Amino acid sequence: MEATLSPPRIQFQFDRTRHAAPQVFEHMRDMIISMTLTPGTVLSRTDLAAQYGISQTPVRDALMRLSEEGLVDIFPQHATVVSPISIALAQQAHFLRRSVEVEIVRTLAQAPDAALVERLRLSVARQQALLAARDFAELSLFDQAFHRQMYDAAGVPDLWLLVRRQSGHLDRLRRLHLPIPGKANAVIADHTAIVDAIARGDADAAQACLRRHLSGTLANLDEIRARFENYLH
Repeated sequence: MEATLSPPRIQFQFDRTRHAAPQVFEHMRDMIISMTLTPGTVLSRTDLAAQYGISQTPVRDALMRLSEEGLVDIFPQHATVVSPISIALAQQAHFLRRSVEVEIVRTLAQAPDAALVERLRLSVARQQALLAARDFAELSLFDQAFHRQMYDAAGVPDLWLLVRRQSGHLDRLRRLHLPIPGKANAVIADHTAIVDAIARGDADAAQACLRRHLSGTLANLDEIRARFENYLH
């Protein structure tokens, strides 16, 4: 069902040292990925500008960037709508992410770094605490941060940005999947297995754990579709 964006949804403090458009883009992207703005939500440039307290120009620029990532559909002279989750684009993002990350975990396992392993274990412990509190929004952020640490440690931080830009549909699918019973426990178990394999220098095991981990959401697509059919196409 379509819904018009309402003022209470916008709670944002600008960093006045940065341009407005990138901040609006990042904030709206986060709301879309977190499913705060669900597929079918109608976005009015005029209303958004009023709620953010800025002119329409940075809002237009932000919406254009969201359109480039396939997260909104812009209908000129009519409306901008949060796009449905494309299974085809989610599958492509999965292929890209898996291709990159299996090489990252191999690289890390071939030269284990005790400090990195400790940071990753601390991240997993925090994820366990968030699961106990059933804070799935924060858990999703820590899930992403866990993977980003590995990109940084492997010396390929720009690849994280590339993968992130291509992963909006996959990330939304994962966000829908995370609260389904058993999924969050599986995520944390997989993260633990990946760290253990890196720590003992077992590159083959690290890659196998990573492949299993990244395939979890698409492997359960039928269940997700049954629960959220109106959000997918």
